[in-house]
Amino acid sequence: MWKVNEIFYSLQGEGYNTGTASVFIRLSGCNLRCTFCDTRHEEGTIMSLPEIVEQVMHYPQAPLIVLTGGEPSLWIDDDFVMGLKQLTGKRIAIETNGTHPLPHGIDWVTLSPKTGLGNSGDVPVVLTRCDELKVVYLGQDLAQYNTITATHRYLQPCWVNDKEQRLSNMRATVQAVLDNPQWRLSLQTHRILDIK
Repeated sequence: MWKVNEIFYSLQGEGYNTGTASVFIRLSGCNLRCTFCDTRHEEGTIMSLPEIVEQVMHYPQAPLIVLTGGEPSLWIDDDFVMGLKQLTGKRIAIETNGTHPLPHGIDWVTLSPKTGLGNSGDVPVVLTRCDELKVVYLGQDLAQYNTITATHRYLQPCWVNDKEQRLSNMRATVQAVLDNPQWRLSLQTHRILDIK
């Protein structure tokens, strides 16, 4: 049984898979306390794997399932991932803060470490490899990520409600990518498009 915050169909808004039609399974609960998090962790419905699969299959056209949170790696295991793949026939991606080992069978790993981002809890990152390293940029030293092997590296401006601060974050992130061209810019296009 898993505590599911929500299951919804939309476009992936960030990183390498931006624009890909995806079913998102947002699990409740996280081991960090990031001030900019957009998930209400206390909310959720306890669901079995068959119930989750039933909801996912309302969107048979979606090629990708994105496990997100919260921190999904705290709750899922090999049996969950393999069952989800076998019962839906879809690829499985995960968005993780990297502080917990991942089960086998995940097709795409997006690592978004939060170490040093104020109130995050500074739990150490244990993952050293990922498909995509996506860093919420707030001016931190990028050298701290050099030990992580990633096929793709993205810097993403931290989205805040204050428009002036949001624009300042965007300008700083653009400059950081110009100064460090091994990174690429990721925008939260779902916010720009005003979709879920």
